[in-house]
Amino acid sequence: MEKEKLSFEEKEKLQKIIPQYQGLKWGLIPLLQRVQEDLGYIPRGAIRSIADALDLFPSQVQGVITFYAQFSMDPRGRNIVRVCRGTACHVRGGRTILKVVKQNLQIEEGKTTEDFKFTLETVACLGTCFLAPVMMVNRSYFGKLVPPKVQSIIRQYD
Repeated sequence: MEKEKLSFEEKEKLQKIIPQYQGLKWGLIPLLQRVQEDLGYIPRGAIRSIADALDLFPSQVQGVITFYAQFSMDPRGRNIVRVCRGTACHVRGGRTILKVVKQNLQIEEGKTTEDFKFTLETVACLGTCFLAPVMMVNRSYFGKLVPPKVQSIIRQYD
């Protein structure tokens, strides 16, 4: 398993989070969610500490991280933009919305802006078909999108 150096700030944050889940194997996913929320991603260098605290193998921790799309081992932007690719969104112009988001952020899907303000993801369905086409920024949903509305939304987070 690849070893990655943690910054002083990352080590400090991890030292506050990990002990709260000490010995709780069931706490792996909540712990990973908390690490990702506080650090923006799950550093490779944190996997052994997480595994040791929960009495798991590092490969088990990494397996969970790589299985769930919500987790990332690469730094992500402060704002996660998710564009729906579901059928209803597709039929109502979702491809155009994705194109406009890419143009505004100047990145491709799965990438992060150089300033770490935004990460762009596509998802199979956001579950809000009645609002199609839809995108999310962090935990906020935006529906019935048209290109000018997309530009306005992104400016709110810039």
